[in-house]
Amino acid sequence: MADVVFNHATVRERADMLEFLELCAQRDLSAVSIWGNEIEKVGEARALEALSAHGLRVSGYNRIGPFTPEGLGRARAELERAARFGADHVFLFTGGLASGEYDLPVARNRAETVIADLLPVVLDLGLKLAIEPLHPMLVGDRTVIASLNHANDICDRLGEGVGVVIDAHHLWWDEQLEAEIARAGRAGRILGFHVNDWLIPTRHLLTDRGMMGDGIIDLAGIEAMVRRAGFAGPVEVEIFSQDWWRRDPAEVMDIALERCAAIFGKDRAA
Repeated sequence: MADVVFNHATVRERADMLEFLELCAQRDLSAVSIWGNEIEKVGEARALEALSAHGLRVSGYNRIGPFTPEGLGRARAELERAARFGADHVFLFTGGLASGEYDLPVARNRAETVIADLLPVVLDLGLKLAIEPLHPMLVGDRTVIASLNHANDICDRLGEGVGVVIDAHHLWWDEQLEAEIARAGRAGRILGFHVNDWLIPTRHLLTDRGMMGDGIIDLAGIEAMVRRAGFAGPVEVEIFSQDWWRRDPAEVMDIALERCAAIFGKDRAA
């Protein structure tokens, strides 16, 4: 199967960054996806030292945004820190509509302008920006990019330095998914593939994602699309879940690895 990377968000409620890195190393993983605010809790020097001691590299860095004056005021510092941590790509979080705003096309154009403005810094630092389309029900408050088609269009217009991340929880419903994954693959812009599941019922749009195999997403089918499109990178486990956050982080990671092995093939580390 594909290699496995954990996003710290999967266990961050009960494991700080240092504990998370230790858990990954104990499972012979070699890459992680990290968060800037979690670095701040333990200190950058300690986080970098732990990464080096465990021989771990950084796949994804979370994140730039939201695209508010305050959020963008931190953008350059976040990008510079991502570069210091050797991140492959940096996630973008546009945020939703501004207070009192109703014009979604204007909000989308504004977000694209922000991404374009960030690109010179990104390219200078040797990074890549990752657009991760979120589920359409999150457009109001969390994103204005809610389809892979829209993300691909932005990448077409902006060119080098920006790509897409395909998150099963957010995109499984899209009837154009296979075509848009293939389109992203032809352009060489697939930066990541996130796995989780859609539960029936889903009790909360943000914090009730399922463990792989507990919901209704054809994860093996979507992975096959991603592989046909030429993506050879890891599957990234990213589960925002109040239920899983209450459980022991080691148990959560072991179950996730078992599910990945069952769904995607023989388990091995990134």
